[in-house]
Amino acid sequence: MPFLDSSLATLAIWVVIGYLLGSIPFGLVLTKAFGLGNLREIGSGNIGATNVLRTGSKSTAAMTLILDGAKGAVAVLAARVVAGEDAAQIAALMAFIGHCFPVWIGFKGGKGVATFLGLLLALAWPVGVLTCATWLAAAAISRISSLSAIVAASWSLLWCILLGQGQIFLLTAILVALILWRHKDNISRLKSGTEPRIGGSQT
Repeated sequence: MPFLDSSLATLAIWVVIGYLLGSIPFGLVLTKAFGLGNLREIGSGNIGATNVLRTGSKSTAAMTLILDGAKGAVAVLAARVVAGEDAAQIAALMAFIGHCFPVWIGFKGGKGVATFLGLLLALAWPVGVLTCATWLAAAAISRISSLSAIVAASWSLLWCILLGQGQIFLLTAILVALILWRHKDNISRLKSGTEPRIGGSQT
């Protein structure tokens, strides 16, 4: 973690800003805007890009992926420019929490993978790039979105160490723990061999 140079009032402001940015449910907004139905009644009901893909619209799923990642990156970059690195990490954590638990839809949000990738790209882009590459490699091999997310998140800690990015290790470890917890049902299905592949009807 960086030194806490900002005032508590400043950090509190970025707690709110980070959460609000992260809480924008782009998956729901986009599927509704394009007339693709109620995402809560499709597939797993999750608001993330993987479930948006189950509407049959690859372009909308791609847009959801990009925007969910971008909102995390924007939170980090804005906080870094305005306040500093301590505020950037606070904003990062809160953007992730906002995505997973958005107040606008009863605190039932996504699993945070795209937002996590966006945060890493903004916090330390080499770590972010390697984590994205890890996800792509795992997805190409397994064709299972949840497994790819778990592998990529776990490996991000190794990338932090190997690339000398110790200042974000603690935050990354917290986010990885949250991702694993959010995927607990997926992990159970992976163990039982019932987890669907990318493009399947469930998650």
